[in-house]
Parts: sequence; C-alpha cells; structure tokens
Amino acid sequence: MSSSGDIRIPSRLPLLLTHEGVLLPGSTMRVSVDTARNMQLVRSRLLKGTSLKSTIIGVVPNSRDPEHETEELPALHSIGTAGLAVQVVGSNWPKPHYTLLITGLCRFRVEQLLRERPFPVAVVQQLDKLEQYAGLDSGDADVSSELGELSQRFYEVALQLVGMLDISVPVVAKLRRLLDSLPREALPDVLTSMIHVSNKEKLEILDAVSLAERFKKVLPLLTRQMEGLKLLQRTRKPRLDDDRRVWYPIPITGTINGTNEQVDQPPDTICCLCSLAPFQLLCVCLCFKSLIAWGCFSAYTTLSHHYLNELLADCLDIRAARVLLDSDHYAMEKLKRRVLEYLAVRQLRNSLKGPILCFVGPPGVGKTSVGRSIARTLGREFHRIALGGVCDQSDIRGHRRTYVGSMPGRIINGLKAVGVNNPVFLLDEVDKLTKSLQGDPAAALLEVLDPEQNHSFTDHYLNVPFDLSQVLFIATANTTATIPPALLDRMEVLQVPGYTQEEKVEIAHRHLIPHQLEQHGLTPQQVQIPQDTTLDIISRYTREAGVRTLERKIGAICRAVAVKVAEGHKATKTPSSSSSSEVTTGEISDTQIDPRCMVYVWSILLCHYSQPPQVSERLTLPGVAIGLAWTPLGGEIMFVEASRMEGDGQLTLTGQLGDIMKESAHLAISWLRTNAKAYQLTNMAGGPDPLEGTDVHLHFPAGAVTKDGPSAGVTIVTCLASLFSGRLVRSDVAMTGEITLRGLVLPVGGIKDKVLAAHRAGLRCVILPKRNEKDLEEIPAHVRADLQFVATSCLAEVLDAAFDGGFRGPAPSLAPPPVLSKL
Repeated sequence: MSSSGDIRIPSRLPLLLTHEGVLLPGSTMRVSVDTARNMQLVRSRLLKGTSLKSTIIGVVPNSRDPEHETEELPALHSIGTAGLAVQVVGSNWPKPHYTLLITGLCRFRVEQLLRERPFPVAVVQQLDKLEQYAGLDSGDADVSSELGELSQRFYEVALQLVGMLDISVPVVAKLRRLLDSLPREALPDVLTSMIHVSNKEKLEILDAVSLAERFKKVLPLLTRQMEGLKLLQRTRKPRLDDDRRVWYPIPITGTINGTNEQVDQPPDTICCLCSLAPFQLLCVCLCFKSLIAWGCFSAYTTLSHHYLNELLADCLDIRAARVLLDSDHYAMEKLKRRVLEYLAVRQLRNSLKGPILCFVGPPGVGKTSVGRSIARTLGREFHRIALGGVCDQSDIRGHRRTYVGSMPGRIINGLKAVGVNNPVFLLDEVDKLTKSLQGDPAAALLEVLDPEQNHSFTDHYLNVPFDLSQVLFIATANTTATIPPALLDRMEVLQVPGYTQEEKVEIAHRHLIPHQLEQHGLTPQQVQIPQDTTLDIISRYTREAGVRTLERKIGAICRAVAVKVAEGHKATKTPSSSSSSEVTTGEISDTQIDPRCMVYVWSILLCHYSQPPQVSERLTLPGVAIGLAWTPLGGEIMFVEASRMEGDGQLTLTGQLGDIMKESAHLAISWLRTNAKAYQLTNMAGGPDPLEGTDVHLHFPAGAVTKDGPSAGVTIVTCLASLFSGRLVRSDVAMTGEITLRGLVLPVGGIKDKVLAAHRAGLRCVILPKRNEKDLEEIPAHVRADLQFVATSCLAEVLDAAFDGGFRGPAPSLAPPPVLSKL
C-alpha cells in the first residue's frame, strides 16, 4: 500500500456529502446514497466515467439529516477525504438508491466551491504530504525526535491492544500483519477506523492535519479501548462463591487531581454495593482505584462511569421496589407479593431464567401497568406487544426475505425500538391469538417464552440466531381457556381479580381523579369529589371488575365542570379580591361558574353529569332466581327465568346456551321430577308430575351473549323449584355450584370474582359449594363482613337457604347448612 504522500489527487473534485460516518485515509466505508445531489454525482461521475480519475471523489461529512434536504447547500466541513469508489451497487426498492464502497486516500481542504448543482464541485488542496517527515530529512532535530518518540510509543500501544485480542481470529491476525507493513504515519487513521469511537471523535482525527497532533489524539482512544477490553475480560471470568455476600459500605479515599479528597458514595450506591458478590465488589474497587489514578478528566472516566452503571443496574433494592409498587398500585397484595418474590430471587441468582409471569384477570384491573412498574423497578426499557387478533406466525418469527415487503417479526422490531437487548417485553392479550393458513403464532411463541431455547431465537428475516435470554417477558390475558396448553405450560399464571367498592374509592382518589383533573385542565382547588359521591358513582353507575368505566364517569364530570368554568372565565371581567366561594347546589348545570369558585360534586348532582343510574331487577314473580357467573370481564350476577304453559312436557331453553348449561337444565328437571312428591311439586293441573301436560320454558337474559359452564346448576334447580311450588326466591340471595343427578353440589371456580359481583350488586347472602370454603380466604375481610355465606353439599340445603322459612323437603334429619357469616 503506497503512502498518501505519493498520491496526487485532482485539484477539482466532486463532493459526496455523507451523514452516516467519517471516512479516514486508509480505511474503507460503505455509504448509502439516496439524496438528490449524491444520486446525480453517482450517475454522472461514477456510472458514466471510464477512467480511474473519474472514480476519485471527495467525501465530506455532513451533519444535516438527508430527510430534511433543501435546495440550499449546507455549510461544508473544511476538511474532507479523497476516496476511490471501488464498488457501486444500485437498487430500486423501497426507493431508488445506491450503495458505494469507498477507500480513503488522503485528506484535502476545500479551497473554493465552484458549483452546487447538480452536485457540488470544489477546488481542493491535498494535505497529506508528510511535511513532518520531510522536516526530518532537512535536519530539523527537534521535529525528528518528537515524531520518533510519538510513533514508537503509538506502535507499542497498538501492539498491546492487538495482543489482548485472539490472534487465532483471521481479522486479528491480519491486523497484526498490517502493523508491521503499514507506514507509521498511516497507523492513526487506520486504527481509529477499527476501534469503537464516535463520529465526533473521528471528525477530530480528520481535522488533525499535523501528524504529531494526530498521534496525540489517537493515543487516548487506544488506551480507552484497552481498558474496556480489560474490564470485559474480568467480567467474563467465573464468579467466586455466589452464595456469599458482603454487607458493609466501602469508604474510598484517594488523591484526585493532586488534592486529598474523599470519594463519598450516595446512600443508594452504598445499598447497591452491599448486595454485590465478592467478585463483583472487587471489580468495583479496581474501577474506583483506576478513576483515582487517571483523574476525573481523563478519557477513562466516561468508560468507567458506564461500566459502573451497567454493573450496579442489576442490583435491586427490594425495599425500594416494594415502595414503588405500593405507590403505583393500590390493593393487589397477592400479585405484588409474587412480583417481589420474583425480583428477590432474581437478585440472589443474578439470572433471568425462571418462570414467565402471566397476569390473568378482567380488563381495567392494572395488568399492563404492573408490567410497566416492573420495568421501572428494574431500570429497564419497557415495550408492549399487542397480540390481540394476530393470526400469522410471521408476526412473531418475521418474514423470509424472498417475499416482497418482508420485515422482521415483532420481537426483533421491539428490540430495535428500545435499542437495548435486555428490556421488559409485555405480551398483551396473549389469549386472543388466532390460527390461520399462515400458521399458528401461539406455536411460534413457544420458543420465545422457553428459557432453555430463547438464547438462540432465529428470526426468519435475519436468519441468524439471536439471544433473547436477557429479555424479561410478561404476558397478560383475560382468560386461560383460549390459551393453548403447551403455551400455558411455559407460564406461571397469576390471577388478578376485580376490586371491591372500597378499593375502587381509594384508587379513584389516589390515581383516577388527579389524572382526569390534569387531562381536563382543572385543579383540585376548582373541583372536589367527596368519597361519598365516588362511592355512589361506583355502586349506582358502574358495575365492573376494573376501573375503566369509573374513570370514564369521572371524566364526564370533569368535562361538564370544565365547560362551566370556561364560560365563567369569559363572563368574569375583573378578578375579585374576595375569597373563593363554594358551589354546591343542584342548579350548576344551568349556571356559569366563576373560575375562582370551588365545585363540590355531591351525589344529588350526578344526574346532571352522567346517564341515569343502573337499576337492578327484583324478584317479584315465582320462577326467577339469581345466579353468579364468571366471565373474562370479571364476575357477574345472572337472572334465570322460567315459565310454564299447557303442553306435552317439552323443555325449551333460550339465551345462547352452551352444551354444558343445557345438560345442567336437563339434570335439574330430572332431579325435581324424581323428588316432586317429597317437595310437593305439581303441574298446572295439580298432578304429581311437574311436566305432565306442561311445557317449561327456561330463559337466560342477555340473549346476545353466549353462556356456558356447569356453575348454573343450583340456580336452575332453585328457579324451577320456585316455578313448580309457586313460592318466591329470596331477593337478596345469589348462588353458584354444579349439580349431579343424585342432588350433590360440586365445587366450581372463580369464587372470588363471583362474590365480588354479588357484593357490587348489593346482595346479602351467597350460596356456594361446601368444598369452595377454602376460596373464601382470598376475599377481603370487609367484604366477608358484609355478606352471609351458606356452604352446601346437596340440593336440599340449597333450597332451604334460598327460600324464606326453608323449603319443604323429604330429609328432616339432615343437619342445617352451616352459615359462614364471619370467616
């Protein structure tokens, strides 16, 4: 390779403006050409030129974003690099562009700009003529001595840097040969282009025309790279005695910049140091010693600061994590306890391998926000991937590059969006994945969520293994019924039930009301919503497991108040010195509100701000009973209605019922017909068979909603028993449980959600299977105090509890059902 001093470049050069990097003499760089001026240069100069001279162009750094290119030529950098275009590759997709492979030859200075269109051309002066070494030949002993020492020192440092690398790698072996074959004056540019430096630092090296200045600027960069390699080698060594931990702070005293000064760590840093393993603590001490030796203003300071941040980033403070979770989320004690356990185990093991957490619960209970809080606790980037309706496995694995419009999958795109390899990924609505002809995305997720496989995840677009082991995956779902068993087996399911009324009141005043006031431009001095009003909104206007509808109702109140406050601003001419007054009457909706007034939203005013309250049905006729159902949206009460008419003994079922509920209805009819004589159940003519000459119609309201499940069995029996006996079921009782043909009551799931639904509806008694008593421990104490629970093991006990005064039955020897009013 000839030295740049033997190269003579043309005095006039076309200029290629690049924003992707800085080309240095002796290095090679690929440049993407997509702007109008650069495209014209390639077409007119490189593609049509036939001589070697036509392939020499000037490469000038450009700080302007090419997407904001204007007609005016940006200010040119005064120093550029003459380069030889050795390869030109063009493409028309997604838009016409070229890719150039350019080898840097020498520096030049832009003397005069001759033209700007269609591409810039300038008169240049070649700078790399090695005038310093010419000075050596002329007998300048001082220059010769300085350059000789600098070049020798630089060569030795470069040898040390290459010696720290694996010589068996072909690239490293080639670099070692280049150190001996290249002229010493070319080494700074070549090595700068090979080590990790920023474009700003490369630009400083490009501007260093003097060879001595170039040596001095590149030496600290090589030293910084060597220190980084040393730290990397230390951190890759096996850890020593992971089970032992050091629990004492480390005061470090040293001399910095010639002054005796103690290096004091802040309290959070001391907490992090206390939880480090011995080997990690040793690395921190060595880093501190290096900082003291090098000084605060050396190039090593930035690298050390980044290294310490990365090392201490994984040192969790469980107490701080507990405070953060409590401040972000009210209630949800079981879920927060499990999250803290997960973080504690991760801190002790210093590994992400473990169960994939899956939060399952109704909408609006805070599943996504818990995932965001975990990311804040870990100090990591957070990215949400919505999987609802995804039916193509390419959304997970990416498209193969043979297809038009191919792109990476959502996993790789998410990593690209956050810019790190260890974010917190929230896989939202994992229960709503669907299949199609393009494959099963749930099957593609098996590799992503398996800790034993995701270290070599292969995206079809990249077609190379990618390590996902550092990514923390969290999934959310409304139900586990639609999650494939293989995918569900890879996750630990954490149920997130709905909130009680008291919890909703607290959440509204801690989070929802301040958020809505901020969103609507109001202040707490302008609007006050008492807790009694909030409770009235929850009990009369919203009946949901989460708090989304509650937040919408509060938003409606804020909008109504904001309109009146805005009108008051317009009507107010001059500010008054009087103190702010209070508006509490029911005439607010028809008057303007002075913006200095405070609005108290009492319950009597809710009709002005929202729709009429929801009114529940009452049991006024025989043949109606209240059941409890579980849905992906939380627990709900369900009215079951029955009527009979003359006929031939047919049973009609309506209400979008599934096969299991239909079977429960037939079981209930059979059991009642079997025990009709004992319970004195008759048909319309007074006969002993309830179905003789009688047709029965059983209906479940909300016919547009599909219903299925075994838990409505006891409700159907109670409803039909009320119809055949002519007695009313208690209006404050709800029930749930599966039945058998012998009249036994079997346990069901979703007890907590169902009990909360009964509590929201204002009911006072809940009948449930005896084997579900253990599930009552998960119900908050104040809810258990408001409700009476009746645990039953057979249908006779259910009927006795559902009717006032009991139900006439054949088994007087049976013990009365236990009443669990104070659990």
